[in-house]
Amino acid sequence: MPHKYTFVWLALALVGCAQRPSEKTTFELHVAAATNLSEVLPELNHAFTGDSGIRVISSFGATAQLAQQIENGGPFDVFLAADTEHVDALLKKGLVEPKAFYARGELVIWTLARTDIHSIEDLARVDVRGIAVAKPELAPYGRAAVEAMKSANLWASLQSKVVYAQNISGTRTYVETGNCDAAFTALSLVIHKPGQYLRVDPSRYLPIDQALCVSVRSKNLRIARRYAKFLLGMDARPIWQSYGYALPGR
Repeated sequence: MPHKYTFVWLALALVGCAQRPSEKTTFELHVAAATNLSEVLPELNHAFTGDSGIRVISSFGATAQLAQQIENGGPFDVFLAADTEHVDALLKKGLVEPKAFYARGELVIWTLARTDIHSIEDLARVDVRGIAVAKPELAPYGRAAVEAMKSANLWASLQSKVVYAQNISGTRTYVETGNCDAAFTALSLVIHKPGQYLRVDPSRYLPIDQALCVSVRSKNLRIARRYAKFLLGMDARPIWQSYGYALPGR
């Protein structure tokens, strides 16, 4: 009989241990990110996860569309926009915490098969077929591309060649598939890719200052703030810079 009771108590003890919550709870952060970040963010997330053990799930899209999703209740903890205006609009509606400027992007003209495009003026040549541009009403880099063409007095001659993509990553796809000869895109998307890129004179477009914010609806506010702090911190700076981003002084 003593052995029987010993077995029962041991079984109950094991059940109790099984029901005890794990000391290492696995957290997940859901991040809405502008598509110009689709190359750099996985590397940043890998570094953050390695340090914290927190998994980051990124959803990429055009800034305007992501902002609309957040406004409509999208389940994101952190928003990394390609501008500051959309973050400001969400802040005015009380949907996010105050923003932080995290990087300045750079606009480039990227080609893959063509090696004879050396200036923005070369896009006006008759043998240059489609020019991919992100929709300016959705993507800040697309808006900057139109500003640059107008500033160079080329809009009238280039407008008929423009092929619009839903986001800045889509402009690269148009060139990769051969549907366009050139694309206005983010330096960060092509800096480590084949082909050649030409920096667009930054005086031809308004600065592409990019802001991030934490959603007030986040169920993991403390961890979302920790992630935002990491992106703004010293450990992340070399990664940002390796993809061509200019960073605010610290």
